[in-house]
This record gives sequence, structure tokens and C-alpha cells, in this order.
Amino acid sequence: MKEPIKVTSIGDIKNELRKYKAGKKLDIHQFNQVARIAWLGKIVLQPLDAEDPDTKSWLLYVDFPEPMPEHILNIDQDLIGQMHIVDAVQGEALAKVFEQGMLQRQSLYQELKQRDFYFDHFYEGGDKKGDADS
Repeated sequence: MKEPIKVTSIGDIKNELRKYKAGKKLDIHQFNQVARIAWLGKIVLQPLDAEDPDTKSWLLYVDFPEPMPEHILNIDQDLIGQMHIVDAVQGEALAKVFEQGMLQRQSLYQELKQRDFYFDHFYEGGDKKGDADS
């Protein structure tokens, strides 16, 4: 459970707000896991406060991956299904990974659309496989 913010003075509140404005860095292990989920397109990322030019951090939601990638990637459960506030550098990097993943998946789907499985499996050099046996 998250620790509550103790409101004892205006200075404490301002310090807490500064922490949120700066965001937090994920460690290398966490960043790589979140980047893998980002590549799959399973994050939502937006500026923490788009109206404040001094706030550079990002609000990040890490969605649950599909069962197969979740099993293979072995993502820490405390990262998934949670909101995180990440700093500007990591937020921008995750946005780039998200975009790269989208473009690579788009290319894969385009290749898949063009692929002719029937001819791959039943024709060789113009002759139907198995015709020699007939």
C-alpha cells in the first residue's frame, strides 16, 4: 500500500509536488520490462501536466499483456496494471519504443497479409508437391 503524504506544512506539500513533477526513474530491470510491454503496444503514456511547461514527467499505465507474451516475458506483477510517474527521459524513450513496436508489428502484419501459405506448402517449382507420386 502506498504511504500517505503527511500534510504538516506548505513546504512539505511543495516538496511532494516537486517529486511528482520530476517523475521517478525506473531501474534498468523495470525499464526493460516496461519497454517490452510498450513494444507490444500495451502502455498508455501521456504528459503528467500538459499545461505546465515546467512539468516534464510522464504518466504511464502498464496494461496486462496477452497470456503468451506474459508467460514468456515474465513481467514483474507490481509493474502491470499500475499507474507510474516516470521522468522525462524515460517517458520519451518509452514513447519511441512504443512507436518502433507499432511500426514493426505493422510491417509483420503487412507481410503476413501478402504471404501465400497454400503455395508455400503445396507447390514446388510450379509443380504440385505430390504430383510425382500420382
